[in-house]
Amino acid sequence: MPSILIVCTANQCRSPLGEALLRQLLQADAKGADWQVESAGTWATNGRSAHPDMCIAAEESGLDLYQHQARNVDSIPLEQYNLILTMEQSHKEALQIEFPSIRNRVFLLSEMLGVTYDIPDPIGGPLDDYRATVRELKRLLQLSLPRIIDLTQST
Repeated sequence: MPSILIVCTANQCRSPLGEALLRQLLQADAKGADWQVESAGTWATNGRSAHPDMCIAAEESGLDLYQHQARNVDSIPLEQYNLILTMEQSHKEALQIEFPSIRNRVFLLSEMLGVTYDIPDPIGGPLDDYRATVRELKRLLQLSLPRIIDLTQST
């Protein structure tokens, strides 16, 4: 089964949102039943809930993050994932250094569109920052879905 891990810092905003959005896109594309999509954080505290404002912003887009529980990348076997997508360059670099065996499977999410930029963390900002994150991740994932599928299936 093809598997994708989406990584941010605390696994409370961007990566759980990316996980939910990517699952939704894969299911709409009739490929969701056979895909494993999960999320984790580089500095996550296991068991923490998604941020309340991210839950609200996600819910406005038809996504439910209320049951999410954060996981730290150190608590899961990263080798099981075909593709690992990060929100920031620092996440990508940290994973590649700490886990050299998965180095060639780790990409910055924006790289899926052939550009390199970090997705800002909305934590601590107003609700509109969380909504902007929903819009940006939805746009990125929709546009990059064919490349994500190709990369995941080629590893």
